[in-house]
Amino acid sequence: MQKAKDEVTKLLSRLPDDCSLEDIQYHLYVLQKIERGRNDAKEGRLYTQEEVEKMMAKWLEK
Repeated sequence: MQKAKDEVTKLLSRLPDDCSLEDIQYHLYVLQKIERGRNDAKEGRLYTQEEVEKMMAKWLEK
């Protein structure tokens, strides 16, 4: 990932001029989650489709 300041600068340039602080916080949160996911994938911390289906099955049962 590029320096955090560069990422924030890019983000701010893409957002509309009338965006709220809440909008900015949300977009920063999303960027952070994407970066965390990419790092997890690089480190091999992944689930297979079958593993996800097993984990979700208990939530989806009625």
